[in-house]
Amino acid sequence: MRLVVAEDSVLLREGLIRLFEEMGHEVIAAVGDAPALIVAAGQLLPDIAVTDVRMPPTHSDDGLRAALAIRVAHPEVGLLVLSQWVHAEAARDLLKSGRGGVGYLLKDRVQDMAMVAAALDVVAQGGMIVDPEVIAQIGASSASLDRLTAREREVIALMAQGRSNMAIASQLVITPGAVEKHIASIFIKLDLPSSPEDHRRVLSVLRYLGG
Repeated sequence: MRLVVAEDSVLLREGLIRLFEEMGHEVIAAVGDAPALIVAAGQLLPDIAVTDVRMPPTHSDDGLRAALAIRVAHPEVGLLVLSQWVHAEAARDLLKSGRGGVGYLLKDRVQDMAMVAAALDVVAQGGMIVDPEVIAQIGASSASLDRLTAREREVIALMAQGRSNMAIASQLVITPGAVEKHIASIFIKLDLPSSPEDHRRVLSVLRYLGG
């Protein structure tokens, strides 16, 4: 994959470059502020733009706003946010920015190469992946989720983490067929319109996260 990386800490930026290159990806640009991220993404059109939330010039939510600007101008570019903290509103804004191809992980996960690799794959395929800690702090806030059974809530929480049907089945020790039935029931109970399954998975996760 072709990646653009935005991180204002030089040490962490270099660490991310090395990590991604060890995974076999190509870092085509590495920048230290939000405006430079927007320019690099627009000129190079990477598969995924990786950024922090807090970035120069204001060190508030510049990285997130840059990601959202990229989504508007270049919706084909995937977005992966790596943040030091859980920013609930930032996460919701990012997840509501499109039909998929977005991820929000805490920087602590960078040490878990398997999780980062999985996140890049999910985002590149147009899916959505959210850090389990982010999910725990945002919580499920939609009243429509009251219709779901306890098992369906477990399934949709794992969907929010970008898990495949096979991975969900393994985690919950049930058959893939049972997972498919639970997901179909979730779509019906959340009144999601008929559309490709990938899109409905994204919509269901947004509903789960209160988006």
